[in-house]
Amino acid sequence: MRSSPRRARRYAAALALPLAITLNALPALAGPSPDPVPPDRASSTAQNGVALMRVVVADQSGVDKLVALGVDLAEYSKPVDGGVEVHAVLSPDEARSLRDQGFDVRDAISDQSDYAANLAERRQALASASADATETDTLTPLRAEWFTSLDDQRFLSVEVKTSATDAQTVLTATWDSGPGTAPDSGGTATMSRFTDAGQYMYHRFNAPLPITAAPTTVTITSNRGGSITVPVTKWLGEPRKAPSKHYVQDFVDHYMDPTEVTGRIVALSKEFPKISEIVDLPNKTNGYRRQAQAQFGTGSGSALASTFYVTSKAYGSEGGNDVGVALVNPGTASAPLSVAVNGKDVTVNLATDASGTVTSTASQVVAALNGSSAASALLTASLYRTSTGTGVVAAAPATKLTDNLKAPASVSRQPFQMKALRIGKSRNGSKTGVFLYCQEHAREWVTPITCVETAERLLRNYAQDPDTRKLVDDLDIFIVPTINPDGAHYSMYDYNMQRRNMVNYCAADAADPGRRNSWGVDLNRNFSVGSVRDGYNGGSTTCTSDTFAGPAELSEPETRNEVWLTEKFPNIKFAMNTHSYGGYFMWPPGAYKTAGRETLPRTDLGTEEYFWNASTHILSAVQGWRGTAIWPGRTGPVIDVLYSAAGNSADEFWYNKGIIGWDFEVGADVYDQATKQYLAVGFQPPFEEGHEEAMEFSNGQIGILEVARAYDKDRQRPDSTLVVTGRTDTSTTFTFNVDEPANVYYTLDGSRPTLSSPKLTSSGMREGAAKISIDKTTEVHWFAMDLAGNVEKNYKPDGNGKNYGKETVTVGGKP
Repeated sequence: MRSSPRRARRYAAALALPLAITLNALPALAGPSPDPVPPDRASSTAQNGVALMRVVVADQSGVDKLVALGVDLAEYSKPVDGGVEVHAVLSPDEARSLRDQGFDVRDAISDQSDYAANLAERRQALASASADATETDTLTPLRAEWFTSLDDQRFLSVEVKTSATDAQTVLTATWDSGPGTAPDSGGTATMSRFTDAGQYMYHRFNAPLPITAAPTTVTITSNRGGSITVPVTKWLGEPRKAPSKHYVQDFVDHYMDPTEVTGRIVALSKEFPKISEIVDLPNKTNGYRRQAQAQFGTGSGSALASTFYVTSKAYGSEGGNDVGVALVNPGTASAPLSVAVNGKDVTVNLATDASGTVTSTASQVVAALNGSSAASALLTASLYRTSTGTGVVAAAPATKLTDNLKAPASVSRQPFQMKALRIGKSRNGSKTGVFLYCQEHAREWVTPITCVETAERLLRNYAQDPDTRKLVDDLDIFIVPTINPDGAHYSMYDYNMQRRNMVNYCAADAADPGRRNSWGVDLNRNFSVGSVRDGYNGGSTTCTSDTFAGPAELSEPETRNEVWLTEKFPNIKFAMNTHSYGGYFMWPPGAYKTAGRETLPRTDLGTEEYFWNASTHILSAVQGWRGTAIWPGRTGPVIDVLYSAAGNSADEFWYNKGIIGWDFEVGADVYDQATKQYLAVGFQPPFEEGHEEAMEFSNGQIGILEVARAYDKDRQRPDSTLVVTGRTDTSTTFTFNVDEPANVYYTLDGSRPTLSSPKLTSSGMREGAAKISIDKTTEVHWFAMDLAGNVEKNYKPDGNGKNYGKETVTVGGKP
């Protein structure tokens, strides 16, 4: 599908937006330091004018400096005139501070008006879906025809419109084999939902279905309850080319929160119990919940010393929101400071001097609240940030504490049960496993609907599409559409730029209500390989950083669930972590140490070539939807095409489990024909664009499954040859050519080669095989082995056979 002019204009307008400063100023970014605390984002509702901004730096060192400053960078980078363009989530003060430090901060890609439009669009879609679900839908037949084309092959074409227009409405067609035959004797097929410019048109087959006999009637039934039977007529128009297969797709029509997404995969498992099941992951998340809080004092200027805040012991949803605090001037002289509690109402009677003037300081009030057994059972009091607590507090009316969470009641505040949808005809561990997972980062709204789309395609195409049947029959597929449910709920309902989960590990000086958009753990920095605690770059140990790696490796239930899945099901050999945005296709290594750019060990030559070969197939599948081409410069190891991401999940699985892991960044730049420029799409593009991204990268996920199946079925042994690449009087260089991605093991001392022998290495990044140099005539022994374990000539490296490659390489006249 092509990019619409309306969307292109919207992006072009976004590029021209000035930086709007509409809210009160907050502290600016700290100066360069190893790990400064970033500034506040004062309100979950107003979000302090936060926008997704362009920043241009001279080179990668500039990107590293931004990371070190704790700047919230998107997973996006591209070369431009003058250096490298990256995107950052910035408040007005953050943008100002970066400019003051010499950074080239440019215009906004998206701001909160885009967020509001997305939510309005989503509410409309949900309302429509809810209305559709309350009653049986009405089906209106548009066409039902059979025709003959090519070699007298018959085809069936049906078009039907339903009154239930949401993507969860599924229509199935069943037809007979001619007069007097059973109504279902001809066959059955699921119909595709056809939309144009974002609008539902009708259901149809993507291409006419080949049939063996001309039917007389076709019956269309809906999962909403509607049903209709219509006659099938012969079409006398122009013949159409027969399709090679029938395939159903396009099952998402709005952004979904984790509650919806999880409900969707549970419903799918119930609808297709023979080929799918739900796997409950063992570690529940902390939940979409927070302690309730209230702040007394403004926390700025001279008022800083008199500012404090209180935090409920219970979560807001479990009683914390019912706690209230009042600061009362007793109106009498020489009154002592005291605390009274009535139920959940806490009253602080402030102290006064002989003239009746309040004398209680913030420190004294905090101490009194924490020292009262009745009050401290309900709440904890803390000084505000760097406050000395020496300022006198002012009386304040009764104030209810609040957790500030805005999600509707349909979103549970309890720990979330993460689930994986397991798809496969044989789910006993005997088939090659593939792990597809989405939304490690909360604000990446396109990714969960990508995983949902892939699940729908696999299950709904199984009965009629032979290629899908092969994938489901020959693989063991695990799909987790939302790895970060708590953070994603928060992103959708409270602060759309939330990246992390919702756990608050901050101490009191960073845990006041104004910091609530800066809490949480970056799940894709919380793994145990190449982590910030091992000295790798790209993670943070500061609790308010958007790349905060957590208090320890694998501290979070979400990341432990990912690891558990790969340990519980050791047949998992492939994984795909789907992120957004920028249009990338990447693989390990994903982290390096800044000093000397010391990387995690690069994959061996055979594996690297396998990654590259597979990318051709997978990215061709992505391109097949609407022509999006992932750029060569955005394809390769993470550290080569993006940046260092310490403690990411793909590295965890590759280095600890040998799982071939990829990373997608959906949301490739959209080319605007009018301006002849590529436009970045952001984390939450208008759904029209988000839908297209989900469709094309679901294609890519299917492509990964096809690669995995080819691996599972690979019985072809590699074939290699020794190639002399250069000679001098005193030395000869040579290498090996292999007819497929494979590793070559060799010896130069006449011994039998084994898996412990030297392995042919890479000459350098994207430079192909290294050349081996010898200074005397040498008999070289070698064999090749591909990633599926097929060994050249069926040689047994651990046996006694001699059927390895042998060749004498001469050097000058030396013996």
